[in-house]
Amino acid sequence: MNPHYHAVATRAEHRCEYCHAPEAIFNFPFEVEHIIPPNRDGAQDDRNLALACRACNLFKSNHVEATDNETRTTARLFDPRRDNWNDHFHVDAANGLIIGITPVGRATVERLKMNSSTQRTARLQWIKLGLFP
Repeated sequence: MNPHYHAVATRAEHRCEYCHAPEAIFNFPFEVEHIIPPNRDGAQDDRNLALACRACNLFKSNHVEATDNETRTTARLFDPRRDNWNDHFHVDAANGLIIGITPVGRATVERLKMNSSTQRTARLQWIKLGLFP
């Protein structure tokens, strides 16, 4: 396990810092990931680490930006250390969608594929169980 896991997971309240999936319902710990990857000159300290579910971490990979489909411009991805989640995202509890409400939010939803059918189905169940958001 990553030596930073305990501190990062505690700070994140055991939720994916991107899609807000609750770690408690998975049968393994979430991943500690670099917000800005080391190969893009990201720091090797706690200020550059985030807790991420497997899906968000895989789709984020080493990306730091993506296209905002509404404005057709490039936007940086959500940064859990400097951004407030509620400023960039809204959850539609009726259909389980995470809606990006800013260029950063929309680009992040698209790049991380936060609204795949599997994630939406799971999110609807978490909402019913009171585990999300």
